[in-house]
Amino acid sequence: MIRENDREIGFIKYQFVITEEQEGERIDKCLNGLIEGLSRSYIQKLLSNGEITVNGIAIKASYRVSADDLIQVSLPPAVTPDILPENIPLDILYEDADVIVVNKPKGMVVHPAPGHYSGTLVNALLYHCEGELSGINGVLRPGIVHRIDQDTTGSVIACKNDKAHACIARQLKEHTIVRRYYAIVHGIVEREEGVVHTQIGRHPTDRKKMAVLDSGGKEAVTHYKVLSHLQKSTYVECMLETGRTHQIRVHMAHIGHPLLGDRVYGPKNDPFHLNGQTLHAGVLGFLHPSTGRYVETKAPLPAYFVKLLDQLS
Repeated sequence: MIRENDREIGFIKYQFVITEEQEGERIDKCLNGLIEGLSRSYIQKLLSNGEITVNGIAIKASYRVSADDLIQVSLPPAVTPDILPENIPLDILYEDADVIVVNKPKGMVVHPAPGHYSGTLVNALLYHCEGELSGINGVLRPGIVHRIDQDTTGSVIACKNDKAHACIARQLKEHTIVRRYYAIVHGIVEREEGVVHTQIGRHPTDRKKMAVLDSGGKEAVTHYKVLSHLQKSTYVECMLETGRTHQIRVHMAHIGHPLLGDRVYGPKNDPFHLNGQTLHAGVLGFLHPSTGRYVETKAPLPAYFVKLLDQLS
């Protein structure tokens, strides 16, 4: 239960008293549910920096909370990112004072990471939005609430202030944001529609990959529907109920139909010489952070995708 929330010298301070219902939870998971917009990885960073205490004592991320524990969280002010704004053209699907939705091209990384500190969507947004992006997710990911893979095209939403960020993050957590993806998969999918419901986590031997696990992963749910049958392949629509890393790619491979061009989860030999998986985030729908009205954007299929559909038809 939130007991206090005040601001001091740019810091945002929270205090929580743990209830009996929350007892036994790992502290990072517990706080992830109490403070909207904070990822567990960022909470773990705050823990390692001593910005979170329990009963006045700094603790580790493995700590499990007890009833009546007093948790104090000190969120440092947003740091000006050491990322240069870059004048990169953006295909804007929707924009206002709170959010911006862009149609990300193939090959663009969403936010800076080792090996990709320029040319990212964040670099482009910093230039376009003139620094007006939310800072909840830390220095390297201003404005970013969710992401899609480098070779996945389509809709990505970014937030211009912390209020909007918390609102969109809450909708993502509650699985109320509409996210429809379009993909071409290997083989003929016989069932016209279905649901893949598994646990997804890091691959036990290849840490760069994700995998369906019997236990220890996170719940992942993908709804799919056949749009058309092609030559030895199928055009499908996938709707995300959850949003795990590589979820659609892992799930379609799990049911025997990996995405065309996906050399990580599908065949290594690609006769079409594609640059990554054929996956497009086509539809994004959300409740607007300020008005509460439903907003839906549609990103048109990229040219390579349309050409491949024609070729396979």
